[in-house]
Amino acid sequence: MREAVLTVITDRAEETRNMGRVLGRLLQPGDVVLLSGELGSGKTVFAQGVAAGLEVEGPVTSPSFVLMNRYPGRLTLYHLDLYRLDHDGAADLGLEEFLGSEGVAVVEWPEVLPSHLLTDYVQVTLKWLGPDARELTFWPAGARAEKLIREFKKAWSLE
Repeated sequence: MREAVLTVITDRAEETRNMGRVLGRLLQPGDVVLLSGELGSGKTVFAQGVAAGLEVEGPVTSPSFVLMNRYPGRLTLYHLDLYRLDHDGAADLGLEEFLGSEGVAVVEWPEVLPSHLLTDYVQVTLKWLGPDARELTFWPAGARAEKLIREFKKAWSLE
């Protein structure tokens, strides 16, 4: 297993959202962010922050029932929620169109994605620690993801 490069504990939803915002400011076309964690761990809150960092206007909600929401901003945000899918269902969605596109993909419940689709991405694992507390662990996979995490660590320390 690869080594985590950053683990942070947040003590309120706004701090979790702010971490996403900082990452969102750094994202470039084709970047992929995978969000893992149990129900209620803060994945959608983090995704809302990413959207803010991408200058998306309006509400960002979990796409649990529609699988994907598309939001225009500085870059197009493709927010996917694969909770209701299995490996076969995910393979049939044509996700190649969104992963590595001109926009940014944020994927909740990425465990069902076919492994050949994932080459360079940042994985954020969120863990529920209490009513407002969350543990966020960042894992880069690929050269772009490693660079992105280095930039994120610098930017986060300035917040």
